[in-house]
Amino acid sequence: MNLKEFIRDVQDFPKPGIGFKDITPLLLNPQALQEGLNQFVKLVEGKKLDKVVSMESRGFFFGPLIANAIGAGFVPVRKPNKLPYETIQQEYALEYGTDILEMHVDAIQKGDKVLIHDDVLATGGTAEAVVKMVEKAGGEVVQLDFLIDLTFLNGKEKLEGYTINSLIKY
Repeated sequence: MNLKEFIRDVQDFPKPGIGFKDITPLLLNPQALQEGLNQFVKLVEGKKLDKVVSMESRGFFFGPLIANAIGAGFVPVRKPNKLPYETIQQEYALEYGTDILEMHVDAIQKGDKVLIHDDVLATGGTAEAVVKMVEKAGGEVVQLDFLIDLTFLNGKEKLEGYTINSLIKY
């Protein structure tokens, strides 16, 4: 099954000039959703992972499914003041300005083997911030998996030295 067939292009969203990759058609199709999950699970076959860390919000579609399928815990990463317990933070650069991501302080234990999952690898800033948080907490990033890699934005450059996989490339 070609998962790319289930990605819809939406022009000028969220602002003019942006070509947005909408994954909701994939999520609406049970066979495509299952195929995506199967492909993600295959990417970590034979690896011992303790946690799957995903970023809000679209990373939450596959992240918990992957964690459940491989017998790992799921760790949500969110914007500030969205998590109910004590957090660690990581600031990261945006095109104009900065933003912050948070994760519970007890989510990653020293030595945890971690898969970082998100829907899209664009400029790599979000993923880089999550890598820093996981490592600051004592975890080891085993690999980063994405549904989509927007290769023309060179996000992999910020993640050099890490294993990076994506199911769909543009």
